[in-house]
Amino acid sequence: MALALEKLGVDIIEAGFPITSEGDFESVKEISKYVQKATICALSRCEKQDIERAAEALEGAKRKRIHVFIATSEIHMKYKLRLSEEEVLRKAVFAVELAKKYADEVEFSAEDATRSDPQFLATVFKEVVKKGADVINIPDTVGYTLPFEFYDLVKYIKEEVYSVGKPIISVHCHNDLGLATANTLAGILAGARQCEVALNGIGERAGNTALEEVVMSIKTRKDFFKDVYTNINTKEIYPTSRLLSKITSVQVPPNKAIVGQNAFAHEAGIHQDGVLKNPLTYEIMRPEDVGFPSSQIVIGKHSGRHALMKKIAEFGYELSPEELKKVYVRVKELADKKKRVFDEDIEAILFDEILKTKKEDRYELVSVNFSGGTEMEPTATVVIRENNQEIKKASAIGDGPVDAVYKAIQNAISANFELVDYSVKSISGGTDAQGDVSVILKSGDISANGTGMSTDIVVASAKAFISAINRIDKISKLKRNPDIKEKRAL
Repeated sequence: MALALEKLGVDIIEAGFPITSEGDFESVKEISKYVQKATICALSRCEKQDIERAAEALEGAKRKRIHVFIATSEIHMKYKLRLSEEEVLRKAVFAVELAKKYADEVEFSAEDATRSDPQFLATVFKEVVKKGADVINIPDTVGYTLPFEFYDLVKYIKEEVYSVGKPIISVHCHNDLGLATANTLAGILAGARQCEVALNGIGERAGNTALEEVVMSIKTRKDFFKDVYTNINTKEIYPTSRLLSKITSVQVPPNKAIVGQNAFAHEAGIHQDGVLKNPLTYEIMRPEDVGFPSSQIVIGKHSGRHALMKKIAEFGYELSPEELKKVYVRVKELADKKKRVFDEDIEAILFDEILKTKKEDRYELVSVNFSGGTEMEPTATVVIRENNQEIKKASAIGDGPVDAVYKAIQNAISANFELVDYSVKSISGGTDAQGDVSVILKSGDISANGTGMSTDIVVASAKAFISAINRIDKISKLKRNPDIKEKRAL
């Protein structure tokens, strides 16, 4: 992840809090070895042992930063630290002086700054700057402040601190009220030149300021942020976001700005029509600018005929107005039953409505038997009838009963399919509940979904596989049909 962040172009990677655990210590140490361009930062309380542990972890870094922090709000000083203002100030000054001996850069944070007395906050910042703090950070630790309020605070602190030195002003915002990005941007407009962010907005409680939102706000609104820029390679944003999601197993919400799956998806017919004519009508940034594959035309109950016609053309087909009307009616009916109509659904409607393919399915599952256990390899045998006549039988061994059945079916019909997606859900409660299995199979450039239901999940899976195979067979025939014009130019 650190190497991906370096490729993304971040300036500083705060790699961990070494004193808190051996894992954090090793993380900072390993990242320090491999990252060449970005400054590596280690977090530390204003305690001697914290700072020395941070310094030890940073030994291999090309450029070292120690980030020391202490709370300055009355509620934190009184109830958490049980320290007076004078004691907090003394600890802050001590920490900065000590950290300067070990690092190229020292950053000081006043925890819970937005609930601190502004005058005391300014006093602490001025004293640590006198002792050599290179960066002073103003955190909205609990996501309490509002943009206009934060703007005034950052501006005030900058004016006060610049009377004794010229440190970099930094902001660090949390998203408890959903204002982390707005507050960060307000801080930048007030003079901050470092913002502490997290990709995908991950972090404590409701998360931190999202890196991608700040970067793309600055890039998109250059008319507003005339004097600032970042070194971020924006085309790496989406790939790096995907990597983080996989590493943490924390899924990005579909409607997440910039990196969510719906960020460049359009379902409403009016939006689709505009985007197809000119993307700028409903897209303020290009998907390729953040490494997103492309804009997506999502077919749903709000979609119009123009979007459906474009989607069908992408499949390689050209329909007459009358044919398009029939398909459109069927698609709208399906869209009323499910939120999103997938490509496989549309192709199924195509061969069902346009070609009126009412013939029996090519393959019929006659029987499926399987065995397995803790001391037995999962084995399956299937019997399949083809074209209502020929009986085909085959067996296979798999990683589990479902995998064995899948392989046995392919052996029986002498074909190979890629399993793109497999999901199972219970239709009702209880141990005797009926299972509903859905799969998506792919063969060449054709993919299709299939479903199967049974109180036995393995049997339901076999039915789903056969269902998808039959759909692929019908779609393949549809594409080969000479009565359908193919638009290869697309």
